[in-house]
Amino acid sequence: MSIEFKKTVLDNGLTVIGEVNGSAHTAAVGFFVNVGTRDETPEVMGVSHFLEHMCFKGTDRRSADDVNRDFDRIGASYNAMTGQEATVYYAHVLPEHLDDAVDLLADIMRPSLRDDDFEMEKNVILEEIGMYADRPFWVAYEQAMESFFGPHTLGYRILGTHETIGGLDADAMRGYFNRRYSPDNMVVSLSGKVDFDHTVAQLNALCGAWQRTGATRDYAGGEPAQRDETHVDEKLTNHYVVAISGGPSKQDESRYPAAVLAHLLGDSDGSRLYWNLIDPGLADEAELSHQGFDRTGTFVAYASCPPGKAAEVERVLLQTLDAATEGLTDSEVERARNKIAVDLMLQNERPSGRMMALGGNWLATGEYRSLDDELRRLGAVDAAAVRELCAAHRFEVRTVVRLTPGDAPGEAGA
Repeated sequence: MSIEFKKTVLDNGLTVIGEVNGSAHTAAVGFFVNVGTRDETPEVMGVSHFLEHMCFKGTDRRSADDVNRDFDRIGASYNAMTGQEATVYYAHVLPEHLDDAVDLLADIMRPSLRDDDFEMEKNVILEEIGMYADRPFWVAYEQAMESFFGPHTLGYRILGTHETIGGLDADAMRGYFNRRYSPDNMVVSLSGKVDFDHTVAQLNALCGAWQRTGATRDYAGGEPAQRDETHVDEKLTNHYVVAISGGPSKQDESRYPAAVLAHLLGDSDGSRLYWNLIDPGLADEAELSHQGFDRTGTFVAYASCPPGKAAEVERVLLQTLDAATEGLTDSEVERARNKIAVDLMLQNERPSGRMMALGGNWLATGEYRSLDDELRRLGAVDAAAVRELCAAHRFEVRTVVRLTPGDAPGEAGA
């Protein structure tokens, strides 16, 4: 049976999209809220992620225990996640339980946000912040993003800080929720064995009375900075370095060459960084990734190594980036394309993967692209396209942040 894409918009602005596959054995649904640290202010940094937690703490119809029990009763694979620009709530179920999953997700999209739950969950968030503070790569990455984006919200910490979460009150969260969790700021994504018209009618009954607020995103600022910083942590035994430079946005067609470039330079196995740093035993880890954001983007390079090898590792890391197009061949590009294509197929074989791809892409571009469309665009990338990308997005304007035990040369890689 063929796959069919469907879309509708409820009167209050809630967009519903679906990729219907009658031969699938499962169904997936996700509520994509166009909200993240990108939409916060300094005083409430971390509120988007905090809200994600609070949506599972109960509603007018269900207690927190009811929410968890009801998801478990239908055998759902469910969760939520918050990033810089989106918060997603999702479930993957047998088709006969899709109605229940839709009802549950729609319900938690209107949480009670009770004061006592707020105070209890605040402690959980503070513990989570502490936990991530013990992960050196995460610490270096957050510092690099802050330095690269300066005061812009893309440099904000997703979890917030002890100060911002500790000072946050429930009224501020409620105000943020009322503005941002608007139906015209959401997309519901469906995939698999779905009766689209039936689910749209159900969503209209559950969500049709939600009031739109006209929530918008502020795109001002965000100019990248060129900085070089060293931070010392005597508790560490390894040296960590993160280098961030500009890259294509989610809306830019050059995101396909960017994905290829990131794989051929910085995949965890068989890339140039692998052969230049990991295979010779210089670094324990060395990777490059592309992050597409709304109207902007970054390349993030990362390496970790013993402190005594820090200078050499950083030199090789940055030289590999600067020499990205030297000796570049179509065969090298083809190998990277093939690896990405396999990953895409594996991610999109299941309705849950398609649901996530559909919702994320629609939130960013307002467009539908089938898996075949994505594979065609990827397949069109050749060495010339990668060279053109590198000419437009050089690794020259970059922020380099290192986290070191203190016995590595501070000027390494500068």
